[in-house]
Amino acid sequence: MKKIKLVISDLHLGKGRKLANGMTNPLEEFYFEDKLVEFIDFYSSGKYRDYEVELIINGDFLNFLQIDYRGHFLTVVTEGVALEKLKMIIAGQEKVFRALKEFAAAPHRSITYIVGNHDQAMLWPQLRAYFNHTVGTTVKFKNIAYNFDGIHIEHGHMHEAANRFDPKKFFLKKDLPEPILNLPFGSHFFIEFVMKIKQKHPHIDKVRPFNRLLRWALVNETWFTFVTFFKLMFYFLRSMFVSHPTKYFPIKRIVQTLLESAIFPDLSEFAHRILRHESVNTVIFGHTHVYEYRQWEGGKEYFNTGTWTDITSLDLKSLGKITKLTFVYIDYETERPLCYLKEWKGYHKVEEDVIVA
Repeated sequence: MKKIKLVISDLHLGKGRKLANGMTNPLEEFYFEDKLVEFIDFYSSGKYRDYEVELIINGDFLNFLQIDYRGHFLTVVTEGVALEKLKMIIAGQEKVFRALKEFAAAPHRSITYIVGNHDQAMLWPQLRAYFNHTVGTTVKFKNIAYNFDGIHIEHGHMHEAANRFDPKKFFLKKDLPEPILNLPFGSHFFIEFVMKIKQKHPHIDKVRPFNRLLRWALVNETWFTFVTFFKLMFYFLRSMFVSHPTKYFPIKRIVQTLLESAIFPDLSEFAHRILRHESVNTVIFGHTHVYEYRQWEGGKEYFNTGTWTDITSLDLKSLGKITKLTFVYIDYETERPLCYLKEWKGYHKVEEDVIVA
């Protein structure tokens, strides 16, 4: 039987473009539900009907960090809180989850889910059980990485100080009435600081490179930039001296985060290190929101699947809004599985709604 594997990441599904009251959801980052449904359908039908197909979701499929809990954005996340958020996402992305269920119901189909920093809540057992129930299959969940046939896949956040999980302590329990997620510093920073800025500038975290955004902001939003900078310094200083059962970050980790301080980090060097292992010939990351391909000696390859959300580039080589629905296609036609970085174009349509964020 012929077989393929498909790798997608960083779709950031939220509660949907329309809220229950009919208003537009300003925090929704995923606008391509129809194209995702087409993507899932395409690799379930036609010539792929008799293929063995594995869909690998490489982190940040669900955007728990931008989902409120009864009007509040929380850094104290219990299993019950996370489960309610998951139910809201599934209700808001009904077409996507229906397509996943139909995909899983077909013969020789499987789904693997690697946890990322925006969907860290998928570490909870109840959420995994509810996700399985929704899509009608037993999803293979991977906490950090997925290795097979010389291919190493992980989201990529574990190579960044701000968003790295503690693999020995996924949950905090000491001196707490019930366990909570052990969120990394980056998640606390996003919820407690970035979310407040996004109320005025919703796309602040969707612009790259960051240094050019900073220059633009100094010229065009001078006062706002200076005020935000001083608030940022105060936030980091306060974080260094906070001691609380729900969060504790060593000064070394915070300093390392400041030194790295890149919203779109380059993970190619970390991929190169992994590729030094004889058993690995291909590394696939996500997380950076920048699709990428590199090759080293001996045919060692690195892929980054990019994102299915809008990115605004201030780089002259790619100036403007970038929207590429990129994924990695793994083909088993040859002895060594071959990987290809592809862009999903979707089915031809004569018209479609204009997305106004």
